[in-house]
Amino acid sequence: MNIRLNIGTKVALAVATAAVCVASTVGLLVHRITAANQLTTARSDMDRRLMTAVYDQAAGRKSEARLDPPDLPAPVSRAVRRGVRVTYLQDGPDPVLWAATRISDRTVLALSRPYGCEADELAALDRTLVTTGAAATVVVSLAGLALGVRMGHRATAAARTAGRIAHGDLDARIGPQGRDEIAWLAASVNTMADALGARLEAERRVTADIAHELRTPVAAMVTATGLLPAHPATDLVAGGVHKLRGLVEDVLEVARLDAQVACVETEPRQVSAMARRAVAGLEGVEVRIVADTLVETDPRRVERILTNLVTNALRHGAPPVTVDVDKDHGGAIVRVRDHGPGFPPDLLSVLTASGPQRFRTGSGSAGTGLGLTIASGQARLLGACLTFRNHPDGGAEATLRLSGGGAADA
Repeated sequence: MNIRLNIGTKVALAVATAAVCVASTVGLLVHRITAANQLTTARSDMDRRLMTAVYDQAAGRKSEARLDPPDLPAPVSRAVRRGVRVTYLQDGPDPVLWAATRISDRTVLALSRPYGCEADELAALDRTLVTTGAAATVVVSLAGLALGVRMGHRATAAARTAGRIAHGDLDARIGPQGRDEIAWLAASVNTMADALGARLEAERRVTADIAHELRTPVAAMVTATGLLPAHPATDLVAGGVHKLRGLVEDVLEVARLDAQVACVETEPRQVSAMARRAVAGLEGVEVRIVADTLVETDPRRVERILTNLVTNALRHGAPPVTVDVDKDHGGAIVRVRDHGPGFPPDLLSVLTASGPQRFRTGSGSAGTGLGLTIASGQARLLGACLTFRNHPDGGAEATLRLSGGGAADA
């Protein structure tokens, strides 16, 4: 199972891991140093008491030491037989500290005492270290979690704002917080948005200026082609000029939509009437009315949307092209479908994620050109919803949803 952790969780886990490592290391060092100091002190005390016992034994006084004790540990016995005065800690459930020395060729003088008191003190120290370390780890982990959550929120806000910018909201900005790398990233994203907005604005102005400059000579060319004598070459030139005029008008329409200067003039209209007007003069298109609806909208813009969708279906799809009109939750739905190969996967992902982009094409021959770009812009202007998909039975399908008013019979 693949588990994805956000930055807040990662920071909290890193801080908690570091706290556990530090607490464990400090606890181990304190344990070892305390144990070593305890044993050194106890051995020094036992050695001093052993030397006192040796003097008492030599003077014939009674002492706490024993001669040749039968329970003398073997390591102590071997060391003493070699002439070494030793102190030795005998481990076990009940540890015992020994001190022994040889006072004659065959006699060993030894002292012993329980070492359980020191062991109990060390165990108590270990419990204190574990409790303190656990408490410190919890506190530091909570602080790390708070820091991680704050960093995660800031990073998430930056990512969401960047996504809004990528989807066309060039006014979105990230509020500056702090002076760390995330704040630097936020400032960079804001700078990028400013630069992108300025570049797009310059592009829009240039596009609009070029289209306006082309409008007059193109109009003159249209007039001139009307004065040419009838000839196949004249028809070819006239067709090209009319296509050029349509392209110039489309570019101007995109410029107006980008500049958000277009105005909406609404009035109540039957959706079926707008659909039929939109496909008037286009061959190979069937309008099917499932349920008609009266909507308050700008009919000219709705008809432009439907015309562009149908034209795109005829150009890049395959007949028959159908336009279905239906009702949905008090509004209207118009579906435009062809029976061609459908949208290429890469183009469909772009249409689904960010909407049509001017002159965007897929890996095949299909592309959106300006038609779908204008349709999408008009839909946004009307507050309508325009979506794209490949129909399960084949072909490309575009769905326009309009908010409506009263219903009418089909």
